[in-house]
Amino acid sequence: MQNVNEVKRFAVEIRKETIKCIGKLGVGHIGGALSIVDLLAVLYSGEMNIDPADPKKDDRDMLVVSKGHSGPAVYATLALKGYFPIEMLETLNQPHTNLPSHCDMNRTPGIDMTTGSLGQGSSSAMGIACANRLKGYDNYTYLILGDGEIEEGQVWEAAIFANAKKLTKVIAFVDYNKCQIDDYVQDLCALGDIAKKFESFGWYAQNVEDGNDVEQIAAAIANAKAQNERPSVIVLNTVKGKGYSKIEGTLGSHNMPVDSSMVEEALAELDKQAQEIGE
Repeated sequence: MQNVNEVKRFAVEIRKETIKCIGKLGVGHIGGALSIVDLLAVLYSGEMNIDPADPKKDDRDMLVVSKGHSGPAVYATLALKGYFPIEMLETLNQPHTNLPSHCDMNRTPGIDMTTGSLGQGSSSAMGIACANRLKGYDNYTYLILGDGEIEEGQVWEAAIFANAKKLTKVIAFVDYNKCQIDDYVQDLCALGDIAKKFESFGWYAQNVEDGNDVEQIAAAIANAKAQNERPSVIVLNTVKGKGYSKIEGTLGSHNMPVDSSMVEEALAELDKQAQEIGE
């Protein structure tokens, strides 16, 4: 990972562009997009083996964002990294766009897997990891899951498969922001100890107390890479809507209207956050 404060500033810029593009559209999945921004900032700040000038290079690390409705945050990250012009973000979910509301590998440079049907990204990631190993690549497959999403049985089928096939180059993240579309996760379908569940499926599991802290995220990834016997999962305790205090931790932020006044308010708050980051 690059300099910590540089990564923090990168996260602020991702949040700003995410909010602007959703605001341009007027509605979107802002809460779950903002909660994974710090993870994206770490992954795209030297953690992943990628090349924006060659998005399809064979031996690249690959990222499957199974909670595909968080696409706007991924698009903002890719644009800031130079995968496509940043002006393209204004076309989010517009007619004929290459930036649909959910991730689409056939439309967007830098997207490695089409996602949105919750749970299916987990199986796709395991297939990708298997294929890359067969090709002799020593790359990582990263997977981002939502906490509500892991109520899907397919996620646990994929977890069994990953352990059975010893997919040691898989690192999964659970965006544990405690909210899903219908209710708080605890009240709708309590998940218990997520890390222990994955451990029982043969995974190396870690809990990150502050899943929006780039240093804690980077340290957990380093721990995952230091072991080479099992697939890894990192449970990130995040805040839905992180970075825009008005919507932080709210159920309504899952998919909500975002008007110009909200965009201005959020950008002003993020500018202040950027000023508070040291050199």
